Amino acid sequence: MLYYLLKVIISAALIVLVSEVSKRSSLAGAIFASVPLVSFLAILWMYLETKDVKQIAALSTDIFWLVLPSLLFFVLFPVLLRRNVNFYLAFGISATLMVICYFITTWLLKLLR
Repeated sequence: MLYYLLKVIISAALIVLVSEVSKRSSLAGAIFASVPLVSFLAILWMYLETKDVKQIAALSTDIFWLVLPSLLFFVLFPVLLRRNVNFYLAFGISATLMVICYFITTWLLKLLR
């Protein structure tokens, strides 16, 4: 139980760190946010718990392919904001299209396996 609590605390602390740094410098925040912290932590926790490098390699490959649909959000969202689309509407449209692309990508990955 202590191990899981430690995982939660470390993971949450990194999210708070990115948020706080972003308030002071968008570039520094972007650097921290662009590092795949969640992926790094998931891979690290998985290795520490299972030592299953084949499963970790599969996870890493899947993460690579699923980064592609997430990029749509980061391209579309600022474009909509610069065109004076309401923040929540821009966020919703961008997130919705990203999720749709996730479904398409996972469907394609299943077909190719």
